[in-house]
Amino acid sequence: MINKRKFHTTVFAVLDALAAAIGWGLFFAYRKYIIESDKYGYKIPLDLDNNFYLALCLVPLYWVFLYYLSGHYKDSWRKSRINEISKTFSATVTGVILLFFVLLLDDEVSSYQSYYKSILALFILNFGITTFVRLFVAGYVKSKLRKGEIGFRTIVVGNNQKSFQLVKELLDPTLTQGFIIKGFVSVNGDAKDHILRDLIPYLGNYELLPQLITQFDVEEVIIGIESSKHLDINKVTNVLEDQKVSLKIVPDIYDMMSGQVKMNNVIGTALIEINHDSMPQWQKLIKRFLDIFVSLLVLIAFLPLFLILSLAVKLSSKGSIFYKQIRIGFKGKPFHIFKFRTMYIDSEHDGPQLSKANDHRITPIGKWLRKYRLDEIPQFVNVLTGEMSLVGPRPERKFFIDQIVPIAPHYKHLHRVKPGITSWGQVKYGYAENVEQMVERLKFDIIYIENRSISIDLRILIYTILTVIQGKGR
Repeated sequence: MINKRKFHTTVFAVLDALAAAIGWGLFFAYRKYIIESDKYGYKIPLDLDNNFYLALCLVPLYWVFLYYLSGHYKDSWRKSRINEISKTFSATVTGVILLFFVLLLDDEVSSYQSYYKSILALFILNFGITTFVRLFVAGYVKSKLRKGEIGFRTIVVGNNQKSFQLVKELLDPTLTQGFIIKGFVSVNGDAKDHILRDLIPYLGNYELLPQLITQFDVEEVIIGIESSKHLDINKVTNVLEDQKVSLKIVPDIYDMMSGQVKMNNVIGTALIEINHDSMPQWQKLIKRFLDIFVSLLVLIAFLPLFLILSLAVKLSSKGSIFYKQIRIGFKGKPFHIFKFRTMYIDSEHDGPQLSKANDHRITPIGKWLRKYRLDEIPQFVNVLTGEMSLVGPRPERKFFIDQIVPIAPHYKHLHRVKPGITSWGQVKYGYAENVEQMVERLKFDIIYIENRSISIDLRILIYTILTVIQGKGR
């Protein structure tokens, strides 16, 4: 199934490129026969030169890349005709404007009205042909879903009347949305006598979800319990934190009135998708570019300071210049974080400890480095290697994570993104001296993850720079 989906995604991208090539070819003819002929007063021949063939190769690639940035190829089987038209329209507007300034602004025209005609013609051709192809693709996908030739392997969570009604709707062939239900799990207690067993298999308790997802290659988990039961929902989402599945929940009337329910299908079950990936693909690419650019800039521009600090650390006390420690990062993977050493050697002979105000383990030069956060400079190397980002939750050691998770299971949500040199939790709350303070700071990092964007990252960076300048670090 996964290979078939990847194949379909590739085919859809090729069709987009083909539509863009046809649109550009027709637009090229329009420029010759209409725009240039109007300027010179006679019919301009259609000369297919090397520039035409070069553009015919590059322009479709440009459009496919733009569609990729807009998230069009994120899931080739979840297509709505209305959404296809909307997404194509917005992407075409952006793409046509960029093409105009890059390729069309220096065209020879009889008047500025010709520019408007060119923009309109390019938009109509590209939007019209691409939309036609995409509506055909969306119809093709819908027919495959209805026939059961493709679909989303699904597990339902819940063992109550609400989940029973949900399963009946999902199994109704007249309302099919492509869900292939493998069974259901219960949240509280055994479900061996429940009515759902007459519809779909009982797979066990919700804590078995990670194993069941692997066993059945599940792509969807639908929570069929009351959305007001936050504790039960949190238990399920925490178990699924590291799983690559789409998570949905059946809404109640309050969810509908609050505007959380978005209608994507006229026929079918209304569901709220719990989507933690709030940052669009194009912003992710910009974020990574900024990570690399700023890290290179800092490491090169501050090289003299880097050398001076290295010498100061070396001369201040016995021990190495850099401090290397294993932290837990993106998707729960461990990595080595680098800092300038700010403590005396063997400062944790009694076990891992968080630093405190007036910590006697910190060297004199270490106190100064921490005050201006200069001890963090080597972490720009971690950013370059992709283990960290400029902005993201601060990474912690497994020793402390094991103490935090029993108190705050939602801590695992921090591993959905790369850890950062600075974070909103650090800006708003500062350093934590114990596990209780780490849990308190957690809420700021959760809010950041659910709302992250380039603009928020820039704000956090500005506040961090102000903190460094004012020497408010510790």
